[in-house]
Amino acid sequence: MTMEHRLPRQSYMRFPFMIGAAGAVDSDRAQHVHEQIEQVLLTIAGERVFRRDFGAGVRRLVFEPNAAAIHSITTGQLRASLEEALRGEVDPKTIAIKVGQDPEDGSRMLISITYVLGTTGDDQQLTLSVGGSGNG
Repeated sequence: MTMEHRLPRQSYMRFPFMIGAAGAVDSDRAQHVHEQIEQVLLTIAGERVFRRDFGAGVRRLVFEPNAAAIHSITTGQLRASLEEALRGEVDPKTIAIKVGQDPEDGSRMLISITYVLGTTGDDQQLTLSVGGSGNG
């Protein structure tokens, strides 16, 4: 029996909030952590009144050069923000962040985050594209 089967199914309110035919739409644990990561990445530090240090603000990267120096700085900032925000959900030693240029559109930056869920041990991955000709 795997750990996942021993844990009761927990549901979380989906982010962004959504109402379906049966009421509020929920997420499972893996999707909930994915949604938390998106919140961290897209929230600008200082945007939340009672958590002024929450957020990585990757949207500001739209106006930065897509260069190795920016990739390195961004990786460090993301690691610090994610380790703080995901405490208890994700094993911090398993968070791997790769920031680089999108091979299909050199003006876009790709942020790839892999991690292991702390409760189930499942490997997860999230990739976000920032900047360029699309919205980001």
